[in-house]
Amino acid sequence: MSRPAKNNYFFSGLAKRVRREGRVRALLLALPLLRVLPIEAGAALGWVAWYLAPRQRRLAREHVKTAFPDKSVRERDRIGRASFANLGRAALETARVDRLDIRAAVEMDPRDEALLRAAHAQGKGVVVVTGHIGAWELFARRIAVLGLPCGTVAKEAQDPRLTALLQERREGSGLRLFWRGAPMSGREMLRFLSRDGGLLGILIDQDTRVAGHFVPFFGRLAFTPRAAGDLAARLGAPMIFGCVHRVARGVHRLVLRSVEAERTGDRERDSVSLTAAATRCIEDEVRIRPDEWVWMHPRWRTQAPEIPEESQLGTEQKNALGRLDSGRTR
Repeated sequence: MSRPAKNNYFFSGLAKRVRREGRVRALLLALPLLRVLPIEAGAALGWVAWYLAPRQRRLAREHVKTAFPDKSVRERDRIGRASFANLGRAALETARVDRLDIRAAVEMDPRDEALLRAAHAQGKGVVVVTGHIGAWELFARRIAVLGLPCGTVAKEAQDPRLTALLQERREGSGLRLFWRGAPMSGREMLRFLSRDGGLLGILIDQDTRVAGHFVPFFGRLAFTPRAAGDLAARLGAPMIFGCVHRVARGVHRLVLRSVEAERTGDRERDSVSLTAAATRCIEDEVRIRPDEWVWMHPRWRTQAPEIPEESQLGTEQKNALGRLDSGRTR
């Protein structure tokens, strides 16, 4: 009696793998074209996606309403469509990032550079938090050209060909990659910060299956990755928020600010405070430019009862931080 169910499961899985392979091959074949299309073509593709992706459109509408309940339906839809267009632009910019003069493409105020260098001079490493705002792929690359040791935490793609492409592009721009969830990644990040005095960039604005804290985001608790807060609290490292806003065609402006939160010495409490303060920075920037954030992401998906207590801090992260406490980081 169970054979039909097994067959259905097999064919369903096969169909899913075939669709995934088709998407990957289509992307790899399209890359040469994406590298030469005008950026505004990406915006046009994003606008088309708004109408052709009903699930993502519905999610965007729900989330914009959550964040801006006082705005009219027409204004909320304008923000949603514009965010899809921004995503299309960002995709084309990412495809050709190795061809960009990153210093010309992303303006950086000398005061922001001074802030970053002063934090680095403390010798404890710098935890740099950011979000999927504007052209976020350009953000780390602009920091990397300052000549400071820079790394970023990334999630491996479902297909190894895309993972290899991502690694090649980011490492080619001078960034060191730390794969999220990879064996020993927690230990390597600690070494990079504490021994190498590195700048470690971490995206914290999405609800993903990692250890996290519930902190306010647009007046509602959101499950937020805690690794950045944990690292800064344990090492006593400064935390800086940064992002890149689009200001004209092909021109962006980098924004940096210190993440200020009370440090009590209670590492759990300090981790929560730092995560909440960094999330406030993200919210502030999204309020300024709501069209530049990824509203289709289910930011408030996870609810508190869904997270078992033992999952609040991953095993590898616990072990790595424990070694740091005992002076054994090698």
